[in-house]
Amino acid sequence: MADDALVQRNDLDGIATLTLNRPDKLNALTPASFVELRTHIDALAEDDSIGCVVLEGAGRSFCAGNDLESIAAGEKAPSKHYASETVDALEQLPQPTIAQIHGHCFTGGLELALACDFLFAAESTKLGDTHGQWGLVPVWGMSVRLPERIGRSAAKELMFTARRISGTEAAEIGLVDRAVPDDLLGEAVAVLAGEILMNSRGTNRIVKKLIAAQADLGRTEALLHERERPFGFPEDMAERMKSS
Repeated sequence: MADDALVQRNDLDGIATLTLNRPDKLNALTPASFVELRTHIDALAEDDSIGCVVLEGAGRSFCAGNDLESIAAGEKAPSKHYASETVDALEQLPQPTIAQIHGHCFTGGLELALACDFLFAAESTKLGDTHGQWGLVPVWGMSVRLPERIGRSAAKELMFTARRISGTEAAEIGLVDRAVPDDLLGEAVAVLAGEILMNSRGTNRIVKKLIAAQADLGRTEALLHERERPFGFPEDMAERMKSS
């Protein structure tokens, strides 16, 4: 793990932790950040040794959003929709993913977190969508994923006002799954990751695919799709059945 990497990866006991690593800039995202993040995501998608992925930020924040200085300087990603496609790739990772949020989580940082399966926040975290404050518009998924998580009206209120809310408030409206005391955030994420790893990685991957597919199907079609077992059975099914 290179100390100067913009996104660091650390693997331990089946958990891969991706750390946004621009602490002096509150981990604001640049095109170069997305290149490194995409490299890790693509590698994780093919890594069967990893059963859970945690996304966090170094220093005192998760992510303050897009780097406005980078935008002003005209820095470009490798392709027009590279950043958006990287957020999509995070959402589509086969492993369960957890965003471990502290400090600041604004705009692009929130879009990144919303691509994770679970969002855990420290109670003092400040979260918000500030596109309107800067005269920007979302392109990384905010207008889709935020209403999916908290409903259209609540999403409009956050987006129209650029209001910042605390981790505690975010939990109350369902923006994050859990808000915990600041000093217990890492422990809470570790407990969830450990519970996930106790179960079949194959089952988790298949369930994640089924739920993702359901979003694009009608209810009746989704029920029929599930019963056809479109993704087969986990490789460890027989072994787990014997040990029961």
